[in-house]
Amino acid sequence: MTLPLQIEFADMPAERIGRLPESESGVVAIFVPPDGKIDRVGRKLDSTVGRSLSRMLASTGWSKLKPGEALRMSFPAGMAAEALVVVKLDRKPSVSDARKAGSTLAQERGTLPLTVIGSGLPRIADVALGLLLRSYGFSVHKTGKTETPGRVTILVSDPDRVAGEVETRKTLAEGVLFARDLVNEPANVLTTGEFAARLSSLSDIGVEVEVLEEDDLHRLGMRTLLSVGQGAVAPSRVVVMRWAGGGSEPPCALVGKGVVFDSGGISIKPAAGMEEMTSDMAGAAVVAGAMKVLALRKARANVVGVVGLVENMPSGSAMRPGDIVRSMKGDTVEIINTDAEGRLVLADVLWYVQERFAPRAIVDLATLTGACVVALGQENAGVFSNDDALCGALLEAGQAEGEGAWRLPLGQGYDDLLKSRVADMKNVGGREGGAITAAQFLQRFIRSGQPWVHVDIAGVALLKTDTVLAPKGATGWGVMTLNRMIADRFESHEPLRDGSRPRPSGNAVPR
Repeated sequence: MTLPLQIEFADMPAERIGRLPESESGVVAIFVPPDGKIDRVGRKLDSTVGRSLSRMLASTGWSKLKPGEALRMSFPAGMAAEALVVVKLDRKPSVSDARKAGSTLAQERGTLPLTVIGSGLPRIADVALGLLLRSYGFSVHKTGKTETPGRVTILVSDPDRVAGEVETRKTLAEGVLFARDLVNEPANVLTTGEFAARLSSLSDIGVEVEVLEEDDLHRLGMRTLLSVGQGAVAPSRVVVMRWAGGGSEPPCALVGKGVVFDSGGISIKPAAGMEEMTSDMAGAAVVAGAMKVLALRKARANVVGVVGLVENMPSGSAMRPGDIVRSMKGDTVEIINTDAEGRLVLADVLWYVQERFAPRAIVDLATLTGACVVALGQENAGVFSNDDALCGALLEAGQAEGEGAWRLPLGQGYDDLLKSRVADMKNVGGREGGAITAAQFLQRFIRSGQPWVHVDIAGVALLKTDTVLAPKGATGWGVMTLNRMIADRFESHEPLRDGSRPRPSGNAVPR
């Protein structure tokens, strides 16, 4: 399991400032506002490097930088450091610019020691979060990749206070990195059993974890979920994770698709790009990451995370096009395409969650359709909902955390495309509006009056290029959004048993 980078915080007395040039090795970083006006630390460094800093700030290269970006001075004269990194950042930066600045520092640092002069910057904790998230790397399967990153020290005027603020961001980073690790693992390592075992480890931090095995799923009648995995050697499982921090309130339910490998089944996918189907469990990974954050910060909310873990493989026992399967709800589904399997997994899990927990809200996440990628690219997840207030809360949370999401419509005309000649419904509705008909399929397993949001993360879960806060590969998209939404909408404000009010949960990251 990848752990966040360790960051130390230290005071910045005047005598340390004077010793900075000769005492700090590796990379030294300072923040300078767009107008190029430097403070006393900057003036000291400028004097040390022979006014090279002033020349850099007067250059066209500096003027063209966007907030959060940096210029690098390699082997600056008069300094022990290998590089002086100058980050362009407003004196009162936005959250996104501060996190971008932290990401820039992570990339400029590499594995060298890093000293950041952060005194006086209001959002230094968000700089630290950007640094934590962008420092992530997945090298567990690379032979000999055991480099230990150099120390990171942030110099501030009130290190204890800042360290406390950063601790809340660190819980976010731990959840995001947990999700990224799960998505990046290959399917021969992250089997349904190994996935369940890693989720069971959340019990160490207070999450109640229950693993439902195939016999349990048969007794419950989860036939659509079981049909997906019937061609695979790996047994299908459902994992239930419960965090009870909100008194007597009904829980908010998070539901995730966990197809550990999706070959497409009998409707087999093309060979090109099939290796990326190890990430078809990203919805379940995001749910797990969010549950980890909630437990680490001891959220005052009741939340249940339920994920369906299956493998979709072709074999003599695999589900076939033309099969008819009866769901846990009791409806029958005609299988037109075995590669439209995620909705079959979610259908039974959604119904099970409502039957068992009667949740106040449901959010499901899944790498569900290529059609969503065609519609929205890789900038936004697709969002579908039957409840404007719940949907608005999720979209607002996503915007606050910089995770793009866009609402798409539902409607009877799309639902009619699922009509079957021989069963209650088909599992696909044709090429047109494929992301919408998939959401319509799921809505058939949502009871009337049950607030529900479906999030299609097919375009944002695994990327071939770097993003601001992640190297190429798994992004962990959604962990921060779910955590923010639960904090904003579902945190309990009931008095504690002693009559006092609860302290803030630690999530309240400034907007």
